[in-house]
Amino acid sequence: MGSTRYDLDARYDRARKAGYGTKSAGEIFTQNAKRKAHESMNPYGISFRESRDSEVHPNSIPIILGLDVTGSMGHIPYELIREGLPKLMGGIIQGGVPDPALLFLGIGDHECDSYPLQVGQFESGDEELDMWLTRTYIESGGGGNAGESYLLAWYFAAFHTRTDAFEKRKQKGLLFTVGDEPCLKTLPASAIREIMGTGQQTYRHTELLEEVQKRYDVYHISVLHTDQAVRADKGWKELLGQNCISIEDHREIPNVIKGIICDQYKGHKSGEADQELNNFQML
Repeated sequence: MGSTRYDLDARYDRARKAGYGTKSAGEIFTQNAKRKAHESMNPYGISFRESRDSEVHPNSIPIILGLDVTGSMGHIPYELIREGLPKLMGGIIQGGVPDPALLFLGIGDHECDSYPLQVGQFESGDEELDMWLTRTYIESGGGGNAGESYLLAWYFAAFHTRTDAFEKRKQKGLLFTVGDEPCLKTLPASAIREIMGTGQQTYRHTELLEEVQKRYDVYHISVLHTDQAVRADKGWKELLGQNCISIEDHREIPNVIKGIICDQYKGHKSGEADQELNNFQML
């Protein structure tokens, strides 16, 4: 995937024709009326989602965005399709990162929801990214169990993605989750089997975080729109430190992600330049 480019002009024109600025969430996210996840986003039986280099994108940068689609956070995908996604992708590219490949995940609650994980594909083109985002089922579930399944994003990224960035260049991808709840602490083997079709091991959230950090820089964006979210934010900061970013206005999500990605990319390129200089001086 990822062999097309993100065209802002084409995206704005298509969004206008599609009525993203005027239609309701129910009209745009058509899976909501069907009350089930789109078949193409069902993770059951998936071996891998791959971010590969192409002629168009020779240095692909894998980015995973896990969106909480439970009740209190279900408006975020709607805001992204209306305005946030072109701001995010346009900002990344204009910020000097030419080859982003973005994968959407829909995250719910594996203890309560019918569809606790939904999975798109790594894409770079505007039309493809809109397609995967609007296919997402905003289940609006969750439960009173003091957490959501953000650890499913870590599990999927750790064990079910492959990227040329890491395999060819030893360059980590970037993984973002966005939410307002604590992370559930345990992912049972039984839940993994039910969601993925296979799974023999139960994991603690800290174990999955350690696994995914081998190949991704992991961030969480805490949306502090309730007192409960503020309390959850403390736990995220203990878990991720400075990689937990706290915001009060959800409209800042694209800017936060764009800034981190651009800074990481510039740091990586600077490191490459320093290494090349060192190699030259050793000759």
